[in-house]
Amino acid sequence: MLKSIAIAVVVLVVAVLVFAATRRDDFRVQRSIVVKAAPERILPLITDFRRWAGWSPYEKLDPAMKRTHAGAPSGVGAVYQWEGNSKAGAGRMEIKEVQAPSRVTIQLDFTKPVEGHNVAEFALEPRAGGTEVIWSMRGPSPYLMKLMGIFVNLDRMIGSDFENGLANLKAVAER
Repeated sequence: MLKSIAIAVVVLVVAVLVFAATRRDDFRVQRSIVVKAAPERILPLITDFRRWAGWSPYEKLDPAMKRTHAGAPSGVGAVYQWEGNSKAGAGRMEIKEVQAPSRVTIQLDFTKPVEGHNVAEFALEPRAGGTEVIWSMRGPSPYLMKLMGIFVNLDRMIGSDFENGLANLKAVAER
């Protein structure tokens, strides 16, 4: 009986490991919201990392987080580094491209709790009565992330943060 249980457990573990290996090699998370403001009013809230404190959900993860700004004050070359508690982790963002007033591309590098190198993008598309703001993040999905993804829905986890951040951004831009 004990031997049968051990064999079943080994087969199950191997099946999970093999299934993880078949998952996608990359990921993408995206959310959007319509803001009753022109793209020119929203863009500075994104291209100036100092203004993220007013809307980013990640800024609230650790009130004692250490923040460092470097490079350009805003736009291409602006750099933001942080180091915080286990929820906030540590990492660095750098604005790599701005196509005013419609797109911002950010290199996003995490160092803690898990190393990761991703690209975040904000697209601002004019709509009747406002602007659709689309926040996305994409990056590689190494094996450990594929394995974790079997048990944790990354899209739902990160997506809910994006939804909260976009709602905050909307509130700030519409004031």
